[in-house]
Amino acid sequence: MIRPTLPWGVSAVAFFFWTAFMMSPSAFGESKVKYPNVSGQFYPADPRQLSSQIDKFLSQATVEPSSHHIDIVIAPHAGYIYSGAVAAYGFKAASRNRYKTIIILAPSHYAGFDGISVWDEGAFQTPLGSVEVDHDFAKKLTAVHKKFYFLAEAFDQEHSLEVEIPFLQKTFKDFKIVPVVMGQPGPKTLEEFAVALRHLIGGRKDVLLVVSTDMSHYHEDSVAREMDHRTLEAVQGLKVEQFWKECASRTMEMCGFVPVTAALLYARLADLNHVDVLRYANSGDVGGDRERVVGYGSVVIYGEPTVDGIDLTLNQNALLETVVEPEAARGKRLTKAQKQRLLDIAQKTIEGYVNDGKTLDFQEDDPRLREEEGAFVTIHKHGRLRGCIGNVLGRGPLYLTVRDMAIASATQDPRFPPLGKEELKDIDLEISVLSKPWVVKGVEEIQLGVHGVIVSRGPLRHGLFLPQVADETGWSKEDFLSQLCAQKAGLPPDAWKDPATRIEVFTADVFSERDALK
Repeated sequence: MIRPTLPWGVSAVAFFFWTAFMMSPSAFGESKVKYPNVSGQFYPADPRQLSSQIDKFLSQATVEPSSHHIDIVIAPHAGYIYSGAVAAYGFKAASRNRYKTIIILAPSHYAGFDGISVWDEGAFQTPLGSVEVDHDFAKKLTAVHKKFYFLAEAFDQEHSLEVEIPFLQKTFKDFKIVPVVMGQPGPKTLEEFAVALRHLIGGRKDVLLVVSTDMSHYHEDSVAREMDHRTLEAVQGLKVEQFWKECASRTMEMCGFVPVTAALLYARLADLNHVDVLRYANSGDVGGDRERVVGYGSVVIYGEPTVDGIDLTLNQNALLETVVEPEAARGKRLTKAQKQRLLDIAQKTIEGYVNDGKTLDFQEDDPRLREEEGAFVTIHKHGRLRGCIGNVLGRGPLYLTVRDMAIASATQDPRFPPLGKEELKDIDLEISVLSKPWVVKGVEEIQLGVHGVIVSRGPLRHGLFLPQVADETGWSKEDFLSQLCAQKAGLPPDAWKDPATRIEVFTADVFSERDALK
């Protein structure tokens, strides 16, 4: 049953008559109006006060309305006094756009269920008026999958979806909403939901996805900021797998990590590769209590801009047909001295960590080595593999990525025991500095020995081979892709033939200690 909150100022004597009215068919049964749960608690119940408060938040947000078409806004959902100023950034950035359908993805704080609840008709009421539900879109969405359905209990007490609506009412005009509350769906269901959104939205430029979530909960201020920074970094890098795993294990925290995961999966499918973190703050910035804070972030996600109606993303894809390695993906090549510096950092790091358990602190002034790039460090012992771990996109300056991956290769490769002190004299190192990956249209674009390859399906199935694997094994392209799917991604060997499998390639600047001696 939908439980509307008793309006402020309604007497207990009048409550009986008010309840009878609210439960009448004209008020709920046939029209299916959802009345507020937290009006007067999370935000003002008085329309003028609420309108004035949101206006103030929007005017104080130091961000300009974006010239880009914003596809996704991630916003907090705490009481406005704490999170409203942060939420205003994302809505203000998107305010220049015109939307006909706004899909709101929110987590469930009260109802536990396996699936995704979609409110499919009627309207949602706030002190600023009612907003109609996009019945047509909602019905099409619930028709896609048995786990996409309407569950009234998911909305009964929930605030996370409701608090976004007044901001929408103040920012946009003439739109309808698709209210969605997510229970505990697994990764596969979220992937199917993202695919459904991609299909239903298609090429429409009048649809906005609003994702409701707060960040870390009840940590000391410095701990919260460090954790939230890492979480936002994963979101900004569209690192869905890392984000999902760490939120599930609580090394990252977002109460809405399930809907955020769905949104990031959708962003991948729709080639929305620009992520701007507009604002971060926590409750301590307002209340002053720094001992137990809740974090809030405002993020927007969008694709390539359009000029005169031409989608520049399509132009970029056309460019890939004639350019082996897109200029945008290729970093500036390393000099011999820069390569030697990275090898020295990797060698000294491994020796220091294996001998003393300490991570060395390096200082680097070379701008090229301070660029953020992915890298793998490979350890060989007597010519045989002894460890290989890397990071595709990097997590900071290249020289520190090499340092951190050197430690990981020596101690964390699950195929080998940690490197021992007695082995240090017998190893040699190889470093691969990676370009940014790009999606290929077909496997015919893959050049063995030139391209590394990443295959992925869903948030948890992915694998990577470096370019040199093809030379070392002598595999054909079919064998290379089959082994990649089976060995690295845990997929069927022929999964690379399936259109549902995402295939990306990258190049690598590969160099070793053996090369330095030549």
